[in-house]
Amino acid sequence: MSETTHDGGVAVSAPPSPDEGLTAAQLAAKYGLSVSGARPSLFEYVRQLWDRRHFILAFSRAKLTAQYSQAKLGQLWQVATPLLNAAVYFFIFGLILKADRGMNREVYIPFLVTGVFVFTFTQSSVMAGVRAISGNLGLVRALHFPRASLPISFALQQLQQLLFSMIVLFVVAVGFGSYPRLSWLLIVPVLALQFLFNTGLAMIMARAGAKTPDLAQLMPFVMRTWMYASGVMFSIPIMLEDRPDWIATVLQWNPAAIYMDLMRFALIDGYDYSNLPHLAWAAALGWAVLFAVGGFVYFWKAEERYGRG
Repeated sequence: MSETTHDGGVAVSAPPSPDEGLTAAQLAAKYGLSVSGARPSLFEYVRQLWDRRHFILAFSRAKLTAQYSQAKLGQLWQVATPLLNAAVYFFIFGLILKADRGMNREVYIPFLVTGVFVFTFTQSSVMAGVRAISGNLGLVRALHFPRASLPISFALQQLQQLLFSMIVLFVVAVGFGSYPRLSWLLIVPVLALQFLFNTGLAMIMARAGAKTPDLAQLMPFVMRTWMYASGVMFSIPIMLEDRPDWIATVLQWNPAAIYMDLMRFALIDGYDYSNLPHLAWAAALGWAVLFAVGGFVYFWKAEERYGRG
C-alpha cells in the first residue's frame, strides 16, 4: 500500500500482519503452542506416572532414609516411635481405664500394638499428603513432572516404614501366643487395600493442602479424633454395648477401623470373625477403590494449578 505525502513524495506503509485480529488462543493454535504445565488427559497422566515409577520409588526411599538421619538411633525410630506410643496407650487405656474389657492380656496387647501400627500408617500418609505440594514448592516449580508423583511417593514411604515395623509386630504377636498360621497370608491383601486407600486420601489432602497450607496445622486434631473413634485402644462393640447399635456399626465401618480389624483378624489368635463387622472385606475393597480412584481424579483435575500463585 502507498499514499502521497504533502510534498508530493510517496510513502510506503507496511502490509497488514497475517496474525492481525487473531485472539491469543487462535495464535497459540496456529503456531502449535501449548500452555506450560497444562493438564494432560487422564490416560496420558497415568502413562506419565508409570514412566516415572522409578523416580517415585527412589524419592520415597530417599525421604525414608533422610527422615531420621539426624537422630543417633537413626532408622530404629521407625519402629521405636509407634512402639512407644503403644506402651503409653497400654498404660493409660489398658491399666488405668481398663479398656481391655472382654479380652485377656494375650489378646489385648497384640490388639493394641496392631491398632497403633496400622493407624499410624494412615495417619502418617495423611500428614505427609497435606504437605506434599506446599512443602515441595521448589521442586514443583523447577521441574515438569506429574504432581501426583509426590503424594504417591509419600504414601509409599509410609508403607515401607510400616513394613519395618511389622517385624516388631510379628515378635509381639508370637510373644503373646499368636503363632504363624495360614491367616497371616491375609496380611498382604490387607496392606495392599490400605495402601490404595491411604494413597487416595493423601492425594485429596495434597490438593487441599496446596490451596490451604494452614490445613497442616488442623490435621493433627482431626487425626487424633479419628484415632479415638476407630477403636485403636479398645473394642468398639464391647465398649459401646450399652449404646444404640447403629453407633457401633458406623464406627466399625469407618475405613481405619476396617483395616485394623482385618489385620487383627489375620494376625491374632482369639480374634475371630465375630469381632469383624458384616462384609468387612467388601467394605475394605470399597473404601480402597473409592478413595484411590476418586482421590486420583480429584488431584488430577487441579494439576495445572499446583505451584502457581
